[in-house]
Amino acid sequence: MSAIAVRRSPTTRTEWGPNSVRAAGVYALHTDLFDVVERGAQVVKILDGFEFTEGPVYSRIGFLRFSDLPSERILEYSLAPGQSGPAGGKVTVYREKSNRSNGLTFDHQGRMLACETGPGRVTRTEKDGSITVLAERYQGKRLSSPNDLVYNISGDIYFSDMPRPNVPDASERTNVAAIYRIKRTQIYKDSYELERLTEECERGNGVALGPKQNTLYVADSGQKNIRVFDIKDDGTLSKGRVFASLESPEEGVPDGLKTDEEGNVYCTGPEGVWVFDPKGRHLGTIVTPERPANCCWGRGFGGLYITARTSVYYLRTKIPGTRTF
Repeated sequence: MSAIAVRRSPTTRTEWGPNSVRAAGVYALHTDLFDVVERGAQVVKILDGFEFTEGPVYSRIGFLRFSDLPSERILEYSLAPGQSGPAGGKVTVYREKSNRSNGLTFDHQGRMLACETGPGRVTRTEKDGSITVLAERYQGKRLSSPNDLVYNISGDIYFSDMPRPNVPDASERTNVAAIYRIKRTQIYKDSYELERLTEECERGNGVALGPKQNTLYVADSGQKNIRVFDIKDDGTLSKGRVFASLESPEEGVPDGLKTDEEGNVYCTGPEGVWVFDPKGRHLGTIVTPERPANCCWGRGFGGLYITARTSVYYLRTKIPGTRTF
């Protein structure tokens, strides 16, 4: 399949040219970035002291959950009633022994969905705290390492799966880099089937839906780019193509990503969160003190929470994020 032309962007701070703008935590290649974030926007640390933060998701009822992979915990961060700023809330352990959970999201009933990289499965936590396994095997083999997931309006779940060739039970796992869909087969009953949609990505990582839910974006850590697919009426994927490149000599690869209501794409990568317009033009980078892994929209789907190594950061944005649950 043909790829759209990708314009190379400056890849280190020393390459930012005379027309670029640095504004307190934001490097702007184009002033259009300031339609997305305010000039002088600050990246604020709100939590620290963790091992490796990942998979953030903000609930509609007002709390943030995220994974701490090495410690095998899911943490929950909530603000006090009436509290306006993002910092100063309370963090508690939501779950111990999380099976090295990575990406998290919610369904339309507010039940948490999780990619569990340890056993290689996608689960749902019920209202009573019990866990339902939604996907675990494909064609008789255990999934390799489900990484990130997104829930759509039809009740389907799209997720990425990465190979794990060095684990002891590698021969029992699929060990194929692929994007899957957990398809809801009956509207009024919990009945699902798993289908593999594409193997086009070398190492599919973060996944996100476009604002109209007719496109799926995938961060390909292997190729250091973002691919976009059209979602057909039957929920399958077509016309996979390169949306944007995140090539850089700096450390880091495309990882987690989100979209906003106007079709801009935010992808964690080298030095921070790269911001692209709907055509794949790199507008600039939200620079973070630690290398980020993932991000999510905050209260009212406004503002960006960023998980970065040992900490969680926050940046106020001007455009609401895409609602998916």
